[in-house]
Order: sequence, then structure tokens, then C-alpha cells
Amino acid sequence: MGNDAVARRLVRDGNRTETAPEQRARRRLVVNADDFGRSTSINQAVIRAHREGILTSASLMVNETGFEEAVRLARENPRLGVGLHLTLLCGHATLSPEQIPGLVDGGGSFTNSPSGAGFRYFFRRSLRAALRKEIHAQFEKFRQTGLRLDHLNGHLHLHLHPTIFGILMEDASVLGIERMRLTRDPFWLNARLAGGNWWYRLVHTAIYHPLSARAQGELRRRGIRHTSVVFGLLQNARVDEPYLLKLLPVLAPGDSELYSHPSLDEFKNEFDALMSPRVRDLVDQLQIQLIRYQDL
Repeated sequence: MGNDAVARRLVRDGNRTETAPEQRARRRLVVNADDFGRSTSINQAVIRAHREGILTSASLMVNETGFEEAVRLARENPRLGVGLHLTLLCGHATLSPEQIPGLVDGGGSFTNSPSGAGFRYFFRRSLRAALRKEIHAQFEKFRQTGLRLDHLNGHLHLHLHPTIFGILMEDASVLGIERMRLTRDPFWLNARLAGGNWWYRLVHTAIYHPLSARAQGELRRRGIRHTSVVFGLLQNARVDEPYLLKLLPVLAPGDSELYSHPSLDEFKNEFDALMSPRVRDLVDQLQIQLIRYQDL
């Protein structure tokens, strides 16, 4: 199923008018790539997986070396849904160190320690003003691209951190947040589909299950749309062909997201999975409808 087929399916799904029960009965899948804009290798993998594979959307890092290339490619491929991959960890800031004191080092880089960032952002109330300024700056930089904001998520899912999530919800209307990833990867289903990395999977379930449960009510109250489940978290760069061939037949009715990190070098296994003819054929055989967040 090439890009034309994906485009036809997206147009068809976007134009169909259905009742809520009919929508819930269908199986619809957002297939997303994180880290768009981080490097040329990632950018090229994203566009190829969209045009030739099953990829429907990507999450853009606005301060990394491949940002301008990613924006150009997104404009050339308007059926690709592009969201903001909010980066407050393992990446670079939009604002200068002087504008957000204490948040980045002298070179404008955030810490590479997830636990360190988590504790600092939660306990150091003095950083909240700087976090708010940087969050708004990243949204503004995305807005200046002219691309439609398909969705929001965070690098390493930091958008669900209580402090970050609180700022996002307080400013949701100003920032234009209408769709967000609710990172909830079902542990027991994942355990049926894949083995190994048990400690990683248990720890991440313990972290993100309560965070997503806490966030869900607020998203519902504000009318911010999300999928029911999100696959990819517990795979940790192992969203490969065998995993997808097992996952697709057991997708529940309703809306799901599958995310991965396709690249032409570091995570080529994930790129190959999105390009796999066997995976594309299975999507068609199972009549799984490929969508973007803006189609929710």
C-alpha cells in the first residue's frame, strides 16, 4: 500500500459520516514516528515510511539539527500529520540559557537524565516559570512553520509529568492543544506479544499507568482527544516486523496509536517494519483504517 493508497484511505475516512457506535466498532490506527527533525536519517525514514509504508504521522522536534529539513519534507507531503514532540529532556531549548535560568546548561541543552529531570521539575518550583516560557516558545516555533498541529506529545513522554502536564492544561486553549498522546501501553497484552526486557516493561508500566490515569479525566474535561491505547512504549526500540504481525490481529475496536522511532541507521528495524509488505498486506486484510490524530 503506497502513499496514494494511504492518502485515499485518509480522505475516505475523513469524509465518512458515522455514528459514535459505528466509529467505536471500527479498528482505526494512528501510526506515528517520534523524533522527526532530529536528524536527516530519521527524516528520510519518516518520509519513506509515509509514502511507501503505513506511517501516517510524525512528531516534530523543533530545536534539533534536522528541523528545517523536516519542515520542508512535511510541506511536500501534506497528508502526513505533524505534531509537536515537546522536548524538555535529552535535547535543546528554543530560548537562550539567560532566558530560562536553571533549565539548561550553558550550551542550551537539557539534562540527559530522565530521573534527574523528573525530580527537578517536580520539586523545584522556581523552574516552573522557565518551563512555561520554554513550552510556549516551542509551540510558537512550531506555529511559525505554518504546519497544522496534528497532536502533542513529549520526548520520553515528559508531557505527562505532573508539572509539565499541569502547565499544558492551564494553557491548553492558548497553545491550541486539541489532541494529545495518552501513553497507555497495556502490559498484559504486551506480555503476550513479546518477551524479554521484563524489568524495563514493569518499571515503565508502573510509571505511565498512573500518570495516564491521572491525565485522562482532565483531557476528557477539556475535550482534548486521544486514542484508547498507545503501543510502542513497552517495546523500547523493538517495534519490529514480528511484533507488528502479532499486534495487528489483536487490536481492539476503536482508536489506537502505534509509535516507533524509524531511522535509516540507529533503528532501521523499526523503519523496516513500517515498510514491510507483510505488514501492509495484513493491515488491508484486517481492514484496519490508518488515520492521523486530526481524524479522531
